[in-house]
Amino acid sequence: MSRKALIAANWKMYKTPAEAQAFVDAFLPLVAGHTRDEIVLFPSATSLSTVVEAVAGSNVAVGLQNMHWAEEGAYTGESSAAMLKAVGATHTLIGHSERRQYFGENDEVVNLKLQTALKHGIIPIVCIGEHLDEREAGKTAVVLCAQLRGALTGVTLEAAAPIVIAYEPVWAIGTGRTATPEMAAEAHQIIRAEISQILGPAVADAVRILYGGSVKPDNASSLLQQHDIDGALVGGASLKPDSFAAIVKY
Repeated sequence: MSRKALIAANWKMYKTPAEAQAFVDAFLPLVAGHTRDEIVLFPSATSLSTVVEAVAGSNVAVGLQNMHWAEEGAYTGESSAAMLKAVGATHTLIGHSERRQYFGENDEVVNLKLQTALKHGIIPIVCIGEHLDEREAGKTAVVLCAQLRGALTGVTLEAAAPIVIAYEPVWAIGTGRTATPEMAAEAHQIIRAEISQILGPAVADAVRILYGGSVKPDNASSLLQQHDIDGALVGGASLKPDSFAAIVKY
């Protein structure tokens, strides 16, 4: 099955609204007319409206880096699905390793957020990945499969179509270390096989699995040409328009 690649920029806690506007102004001309891949920018909450307005009418979508599972409530500092949709966001990241590491998010929280995103028609990019000690202990498959099963608990075949998975080996995020294309492809094959076990082969064939972990212009092509790698979730290299555009046009 042909899967349209998705290239996403996770800006993390960078860029004021003015800086985000300047990025979009410089970036859009670089990817004008690019239809091979879907392109999504993930700014911080304070720049979300700015970026949505700046990309209007273009081939670029916008999402938020985090979303709460509740419809509303006393959750200081959080954003709901309705808030995302109200400002024009179409995607959300769920379970990024930094959310898991620094904010205590576990597989149960990831599952709650995923269910809410699907309910509201927001495209979820669910992040999974192993730590270095887990890889060195030969536990990569065990960790990935456990995180997948936790995230996908209760998800029906009918609801699963929008889900995107992002494989992010934690040891490669922001470290400059990158999984080789072969290592990444092997992990993606494990993920696709497990999705087949959970939701069936048709869903597994259709779901897009992105790679994230020190993706740069000079390694994007070798990674993204692997059969089971359907795009990239880019961190540091997405902060400059020319760098991110080079990855999009790998």
